[in-house]
Amino acid sequence: MLGLRLPANPAVRRTVRLTYGFQFFFGLLLWVPIFYQYQKLVGLSDGEIFGIQSIYYIVFCLLEIPTGMIADRFDYRTSLAAGAGVLVAANLVPVFLGSYTGFLVHFVLIALARSLVSGAQSAYLYEYLHASGSGEHYLRVEGVGRAFSLVGKIVYWPVIGLLMTWNLPSPYWLTAINAAVALAFALKLPAIPGGRRVKDKTASLLAGVGGALSALRSSRWLMLLMVQGIAMFTLVRICQVNLFQPILESKTLSVNWYGAVLAAMTVFEALGAARPHRLRRAIGPVGSVFTLTIVMALCLGLVVFVGSFPTVLVLCVFAVATGISFPVQKQLLNDSIPDSRYRATLLSMESIVDRAVCALVAVALGAYLAAGQLNEFLVLTAVVTCVVMGLLAVLLLAVRKHRSDRRPVARETVSASSA
Repeated sequence: MLGLRLPANPAVRRTVRLTYGFQFFFGLLLWVPIFYQYQKLVGLSDGEIFGIQSIYYIVFCLLEIPTGMIADRFDYRTSLAAGAGVLVAANLVPVFLGSYTGFLVHFVLIALARSLVSGAQSAYLYEYLHASGSGEHYLRVEGVGRAFSLVGKIVYWPVIGLLMTWNLPSPYWLTAINAAVALAFALKLPAIPGGRRVKDKTASLLAGVGGALSALRSSRWLMLLMVQGIAMFTLVRICQVNLFQPILESKTLSVNWYGAVLAAMTVFEALGAARPHRLRRAIGPVGSVFTLTIVMALCLGLVVFVGSFPTVLVLCVFAVATGISFPVQKQLLNDSIPDSRYRATLLSMESIVDRAVCALVAVALGAYLAAGQLNEFLVLTAVVTCVVMGLLAVLLLAVRKHRSDRRPVARETVSASSA
């Protein structure tokens, strides 16, 4: 199913397997299908629930660049281990403190854990594979790794509603156990062959920000690709986390089906993530991400006009597009970064804007839901996304037309995007 073909080098194969294990257990957040209903059961209102979500995105924004700089300046592996450790603590909080304060602390710690991992994970894998002479495997490994991170959800999410009925906080303490296993995998990851390029680890971390911003200013192409990724990520995050349960609730589906529906979506996302190279070969990486983002937007708009079963089918199409787009966009960004010393920081800069946009959208979503206007929000999201993608396509074409051949990285990216 996952199309697993590992590099020939035994050391690289072992490292790839360890990264798969880390992604599998770190991403296994079993409470995702039920957290909205769970918080309602313990007495939180819609305003409080979506307010916490907005705070989560803001905290993530504040933490992304500092954690990315620390990962660049010191060690990606340390950042991954720290993220897993924080995730253990984060998921124990709701078990012992099921209140507004408890969930606020829970999501703040989730933001810290994910910010420690978001840039460092991709940066570690990309740098390790290239330092080991296996850089050509990055797209496949990134895609299969994401697929593996989804497999456990396929197994557990269909029964998570029943688990909550049996023991209300069980999704949270089981997630804490998964995070502890991810920590064990992170501690086993080997160093990047040849060591990191950063020699002066005592240098000011602010210098890392300046270097990353300088690298970003030098490449309008990279900036536009980040904007493209932000649109894609926002759609995925809003649909799979913030909108998923309200959409199913609006279609009068029982909460006991939520896990099964999310598991079905995850199957299709895993299938897409395991085969990202096929669409990329057909229309190039830039065209792939654009096309898939528009497909996802149209899926959200279509949900308004169909019944409960067709809604599940549309969400599965959305999931396939998500699975294909993530690894393609990750490689596109990594290939476009002009200075690898700031890789994690630059990837974190994209994430910080991702979460900032999500924070604004979450606030708007809460207002729309409070007014009973979920359908209007879905249609508006689809229309705005398509318009933004059209404008961005014009800008990217203009930048590509006028790009010089001064930097080898830029030439390689253009070549890849037209392959």
